[in-house]
Amino acid sequence: MARGQLADMRALLVCTLLSILSSSQSCPKECSCNTNARVVDCRGRGLYDIPRRLHPDTQELYLQDNRIRGLGSMAFREVPLVRILDLSNNSITSVSPTALLGLRTLQRFSLANNSLRELDKRLFGSIHTLSHLDFSHNSLWGFPTTLGDSLKNLSHLGLAHNRLTRLDRSLLEALTHLDSLALKGNPWRCDCQLISLKLWMETYLFKGGMVDEVICRQPEEMRNRDLQKVPYQLFHACMTTSYHYLFANIHHLESERLLRGHTHGNHAHPSSHALHVPMAMGESFGGGAGGGGGGGGGGGGGGSMPECETKQKQRPVNLRHAIATVIITGVVCGIVCLMMLAAAVYGCAYAAIMAKYQRELKKNEELAAAKGADHATADDKEPLENAIA
Repeated sequence: MARGQLADMRALLVCTLLSILSSSQSCPKECSCNTNARVVDCRGRGLYDIPRRLHPDTQELYLQDNRIRGLGSMAFREVPLVRILDLSNNSITSVSPTALLGLRTLQRFSLANNSLRELDKRLFGSIHTLSHLDFSHNSLWGFPTTLGDSLKNLSHLGLAHNRLTRLDRSLLEALTHLDSLALKGNPWRCDCQLISLKLWMETYLFKGGMVDEVICRQPEEMRNRDLQKVPYQLFHACMTTSYHYLFANIHHLESERLLRGHTHGNHAHPSSHALHVPMAMGESFGGGAGGGGGGGGGGGGGGSMPECETKQKQRPVNLRHAIATVIITGVVCGIVCLMMLAAAVYGCAYAAIMAKYQRELKKNEELAAAKGADHATADDKEPLENAIA
């Protein structure tokens, strides 16, 4: 009996020790953990690296307000089920291309308020579940275009307060579920290569998306102007330096046509929560993959395209208006030519009729004069004959 009680006590002691050991290993001493909610909170703990001994079932990991300087390869391999990962307000300058490898359920990821200069195009790899991504308040010069392939379910993208001068439209068009975009506080260069972003923004806003603002920093004559309110006419000079503008317009018009078709057919775009009236096309404008990005500043194509300064000239607001103007001008010119031809024919006919009339009138006058002379001669002869008689 005593031996049985002793065995039970030993088993209980072992279970207790295993429980204590397990709990100590599942939550790092630097953090506080809520095992029921599967949340690990390591905010403001002065950490220089990602804590170890994290529970594999962790779904939310908060690491903001620390001193972490970089993310190495597979930095979060201990928490493969994490859905929310917040690393904002650290000192991160580099992120390994494989830092997020294995996080197939990641939904929200923030690296805001760090010191990142660039992102590797392989960063998100096979992660297709991201819905919220924030890189605001960094020093990013560009955003890789190919990242769009992994961000198709993204609903919010924060790129505010970086060093972006351009942004490739092909990247933005890949984000088919995007609801909001933060772009303010970047030194945007509003030249020919930013036309594509303007075109995309107008279509995006028309579909109900939200963009804070794009304020031009360069060139000097465009400084502090909102790109959405810059008239199309200021980009007229771009037509002589780049065919990308033409293709961007064609793509934009085709997108508008398809959008109107869906709207009339009651099949609005999934991300269109409300349809707003677009900006007047006569005073504003919105590119293809070639026109939107600059090499280092916008993360994509267009790096080899020559830059041009804006020039204030009048031009047709877009390709459709230009074609309509040419057609109308041709029709008017044709009508004027026909009217001139009709007037010439009428003038010639009138001149011929008048000439014939004058000839007939003159002939009649001559005949009348001849008859008058004959009567006068007859009258003179009659008294003479009477006298002789």
